[in-house]
Amino acid sequence: MSMMSPTELAFLILIGVVMFGPDKVPDMARKAARVFHFLKNIANSTRDQLREDLGPKYADLQITDLNPKTFVRKYVMDDFQDDINGIKADLEGVRNDLDSSINDFQTATADAPQSPSSANEPAARTVALGSVPVPFDSEAT
Repeated sequence: MSMMSPTELAFLILIGVVMFGPDKVPDMARKAARVFHFLKNIANSTRDQLREDLGPKYADLQITDLNPKTFVRKYVMDDFQDDINGIKADLEGVRNDLDSSINDFQTATADAPQSPSSANEPAARTVALGSVPVPFDSEAT
């Protein structure tokens, strides 16, 4: 909930004076304050009742937490965050292993002796698969 700027407040007071007259504005302000206080008490008692009914795990429950996205993020995802972080670390390890294997394969294929091609065989073409060249034989397909 954002606060009103002084300009907005002055504008609302000016409209109230014009609409109701200067005699009734203080009485209307008192009534508005009572309504606001009444609604605030209802919201606080509802929040306290929810806290009591839901148990100690939700002792820090706020009214804004009743938004489904906020509720899931605050009360459900926190329980799984350690598991999610562990899975991310495992996946990063797998990625590093795959990168290492690709580098080893590239090094091994670069160091391997090339066989001379005979005059009867067409020159073999290579197709890049990701970053690894793979021999391609057009007659086999």
